[in-house]
Amino acid sequence: MKSRLSVYLDPALMRQLAELAELKKKSMSLVAETAIMSLLTPDEADRREAAVVRRLDRLTRQVERLERDLAISVEAMALFIRYWLMITPSVPNDFQAVAQAKGRERFASFLQMLGQRLATGQRVFQEVSGDITFDESARPQK
Repeated sequence: MKSRLSVYLDPALMRQLAELAELKKKSMSLVAETAIMSLLTPDEADRREAAVVRRLDRLTRQVERLERDLAISVEAMALFIRYWLMITPSVPNDFQAVAQAKGRERFASFLQMLGQRLATGQRVFQEVSGDITFDESARPQK
């Protein structure tokens, strides 16, 4: 059993409804019911659009996390380089060869450790970021 609904339509819209009903050889009530049902029932395109929107939202959140992680990494590297340059004493000329050999040895060790960590999926940033707590009161004001 169907329920009755009375609606008021703009005269131009009423003419369009009547013309379509006549063209389709259907009642105006059936054409209006079909239009309302079409509006209230999501079609495949709507479902696809909703899925795409959800995926884009997820990608946006991932990109935002990547941007945050990259900014933290760049800032940490810059701070480390500044600190290292400020505290590292100059090496006298007599010890340059020894210092360079030791530097090459340390760099090779660093590359080996980096390769191992990348291969196993271990990330220092993930280990350290869990230990970091941000104190908003210590943040410099702009």
